[in-house]
Amino acid sequence: MKHHLSRGRPEPRRMGNAAMVVTMLLSLCVLTYIKARYCSTPFPKAAEEMEVVEIDEDYDSTRYKMSGPIGEEDFDPTRPTCYVTSKRSERCAAVGDIRVDGNHSKIYINPLDKEWKTKPYARLHDAVAMDDVREFTLIPFGGGGENDTVVPPLCTRNHSVPAFLFSSGGFAGNLYHDYTDVLVPLFTSTHHFGGEVQFLLSGIKDWWVDKFTPLFKQLSRYDVIDVDNDQEVHCFPRIFIGSTFHRAMGIDPSRSPGGVTVSDFKRLLRRTFKLERAVASRHGAPRRDRPRLLIISRKSSRRFLNERAMAHAAAMARFDVRIAEPDNHTDMPNFARLVNSADVMMGVHGAGLTNMVFLPSRAVLIQVVPFGGLEWLTRVTFKDPAKDMDVNYMEYNVSFDESSLRELYPRDHFYIQHPYDVHKKGWDAIKTVYLDKQNVELNLTKLTNTLEQARSLLPEP
Repeated sequence: MKHHLSRGRPEPRRMGNAAMVVTMLLSLCVLTYIKARYCSTPFPKAAEEMEVVEIDEDYDSTRYKMSGPIGEEDFDPTRPTCYVTSKRSERCAAVGDIRVDGNHSKIYINPLDKEWKTKPYARLHDAVAMDDVREFTLIPFGGGGENDTVVPPLCTRNHSVPAFLFSSGGFAGNLYHDYTDVLVPLFTSTHHFGGEVQFLLSGIKDWWVDKFTPLFKQLSRYDVIDVDNDQEVHCFPRIFIGSTFHRAMGIDPSRSPGGVTVSDFKRLLRRTFKLERAVASRHGAPRRDRPRLLIISRKSSRRFLNERAMAHAAAMARFDVRIAEPDNHTDMPNFARLVNSADVMMGVHGAGLTNMVFLPSRAVLIQVVPFGGLEWLTRVTFKDPAKDMDVNYMEYNVSFDESSLRELYPRDHFYIQHPYDVHKKGWDAIKTVYLDKQNVELNLTKLTNTLEQARSLLPEP
């Protein structure tokens, strides 16, 4: 485990050397800086990291397995083969003689009314994302008429369970999109199979699959098939293509099989990554006399410029402080356990806050909102999902004086005085001005007050 090295600005010296030494020793005693890169390679293979241990008795995927009708996630012969389930998602469902020639992006189906084309990624409204998603063609064969001229390939591997085809293309690789576009919709759409489903994954990135294999093993008893590159013709009795999207990192229990919720998804994550803490506490975990604060660090834009001073202020406010910088190379099981150990998690708006899925119930998420009228963005991405996850939500709104934009633009500049007019120019303008070019230097008094409010939200043990 590597110690985190702060990149913050040095604080001005306001005390004598002796007092400074005492302060430094105190800081060393109460602070532990860590960097969340727990392995030397992005592909951890240790058996103990891949083993799935059931430690949460509350979650049982077989509990939701159904033999009767299961609503929108089941095959319904009265529906078209492919249909829109939300503004962001489309699914196709078929029963019969189904032959998947994934290497050629073709799925032969008998019976099938006509040819269909689909991209199995829950971001239909986003042309940029969908450009990076492979399209599959559903081809009818047999049944008389023109279909008799279609000669499907012979089966080389037969399966007795249904297939579920989805993609990790698009924006997958960004943790927020991993959960919003892929993992939560996948859980919603497949948990009721009780593991009796074969995943066919398009757009495979090896490091990405390795990262989430423990989760896939909770949803399917079978190894994921790389459908784009597999040379077999896989034959199934049923197939489902595309996950159903409800809302960002959320599930509508009235539409989900078995009425499952995001809380069920969180319990699945606890089981998958061996997370011990179910509920946060004002006094922290057992054998700690203070709550733990996890600061999510960033190394590019939206950095904390006074990160070290922030940690020191939090420690003086009697928080056990950790700083972590997750990225695509981070060991997921270990990082999940670090987040689960926290009672309060804090970070500037960005994908790293998605790790709130590992927080114990009734923990506090503090989202630092960059200057620029971005409250609508932070609400949709993390504020609304936090409520469903039983996480207390707070915002720290960055003022102009706390923003690095003050070094780029005068206070009377158009970008500073009229951020909502900038928003009207579209996402690229918002991203360029207020996200990519902005770092933050938090006011320590304001931060301490925010942390005291967060402490008051934590439950008593």
